Amino acid sequence: MSATQSTRGAATRKKPAARKTAGKKSASRKPPTRQRSRTRRASPRRRAQRRIQRAKLLRRIALSAAAVIVVALAAVLIPLGLAHEKPLAICITDPTTFPESGVEGWQGEQLENAATIMQTATALGFGRDGQILGVMTAMGESSLNNIDYGDWETSGFTNPDGSRTTSIGLFQQQHWWGSAEQRMDPATAATLFYERLARVHDWQSIDQSLAIHRVQINLDPTYYTRYAADATAVVDALSRPC
Repeated sequence: MSATQSTRGAATRKKPAARKTAGKKSASRKPPTRQRSRTRRASPRRRAQRRIQRAKLLRRIALSAAAVIVVALAAVLIPLGLAHEKPLAICITDPTTFPESGVEGWQGEQLENAATIMQTATALGFGRDGQILGVMTAMGESSLNNIDYGDWETSGFTNPDGSRTTSIGLFQQQHWWGSAEQRMDPATAATLFYERLARVHDWQSIDQSLAIHRVQINLDPTYYTRYAADATAVVDALSRPC
């Protein structure tokens, strides 16, 4: 074979195609995808639900905080209010310290008259039991009011002999007890009552209404029983230390 032929043969000989391995690999390999985030982006509906839940949570927190504030304010203001409304100490010698709301419905001048009766009892040596009897009597006779009229004027009552009654004052004492001035003076009228009570045998041990009846000589021996509880409350209230 000539040189020319061999050259041609070399020229015309097809070279084996180069393997495009890399090309195939690059063609078959899928482009790398971005790694998906573990937390997917929430949908609009999901985001709305979360906003609603957060709003509810904030509302609950606000309500709880408001409740705590209210309880705290109540714990502070209520005791202060009670302390402000706490009545002043009652002093039996100073009517300005008597409670305006009264004691068991008895108030104002009625309490002042009760205080006078109690102080008179103390001056004459009578203790709490005697004070209660005196206040009971005045409650039943005149509702603790120093009135200048009596049973004759209100009900037309007469004495057993048919004469009109002349009872006046806190204890509704008639003319044989003393002068009108004496009976209309609360301290003197109370003194007249206690002087007679002292002469009642064992007045401390017998029924309260019966002991009073033996002084007042009224129609019903049990009449004054209904005033026992109120009289006790008044005496105890006015007996507190100043």
